[in-house]
Amino acid sequence: MEKKEKISNGGSSNNKEGIETSNQNTPVWLLKCPPIVSRSWMSQSITTNNTIVSDDLTASAPHPNSSHYLAKLTLSIDPLASDEDPLSRQFTMEMAKNDSENAPKCYSLDMHKEFIPMCVFSQMKEGKIAVEGKVLQKFDMKPHSESIQDYSRLCRERTNKYMVKTRQVKVIENDRGEHMMPKPAMFSHMPSNPKIKLVPNKVPDGRRSRRDRVEMEGIMFKLFERQPNWTLRQLIQETDQPEQFLKDILKELCIYNNRGTNQGSYELKPEYRRSVKEEQPNQ
Repeated sequence: MEKKEKISNGGSSNNKEGIETSNQNTPVWLLKCPPIVSRSWMSQSITTNNTIVSDDLTASAPHPNSSHYLAKLTLSIDPLASDEDPLSRQFTMEMAKNDSENAPKCYSLDMHKEFIPMCVFSQMKEGKIAVEGKVLQKFDMKPHSESIQDYSRLCRERTNKYMVKTRQVKVIENDRGEHMMPKPAMFSHMPSNPKIKLVPNKVPDGRRSRRDRVEMEGIMFKLFERQPNWTLRQLIQETDQPEQFLKDILKELCIYNNRGTNQGSYELKPEYRRSVKEEQPNQ
């Protein structure tokens, strides 16, 4: 605050770059209120200069029956409770006007004991900034126990309102129907090239039937004659056999490459590679 006071004292009160600090010591209450309350107060404050009155009315304060106040604040003090007891002082606020029938009219104010020191600032249309006061108390506003049913009904109405989809009727300027015709990309064409094979749908392992083990070993040897390295996924697609069944056969016939250029693939063991090469000339 000292830095801001120096800025304002450096120029005249009409200087746009200065900050007006004449009201810096004015006590202000900071109130965190529900959105329905803030919208109601904003709509009422546009037309009239409304205020919040308390039960301790003075001659200059507006009467509660007047239409120029937003809410009525009541402070209840328990004389038998100690000052340290948070329930010794209870604040209750009663709304003067509600925009909705189910909106709660009575609210409880929970006072914060500890909060960060804050000040309230305002800015005029001309760009002039002023300190309106120092936050003395901070409150959280919540529906009173007597109005909790009305608040629950209001939340239910708000939820149902946002769940309903709003329909809009528009007039189409182009009545030829060009915008209603589907684009070519929306159609799924079959491949015209007969060489392109469609990938068959994957079948779960439980539906695959196992071949005879001797027959399956012969198929595996023929596959490794075609190419020396195969991954497990490739072998499943080629043989259409259960994964665990293939793993058992690969443990006996092949070596798994953990490193190198063929990492993650299988290749025949050296003894089976020699036997395959010996059978090729005889064939």
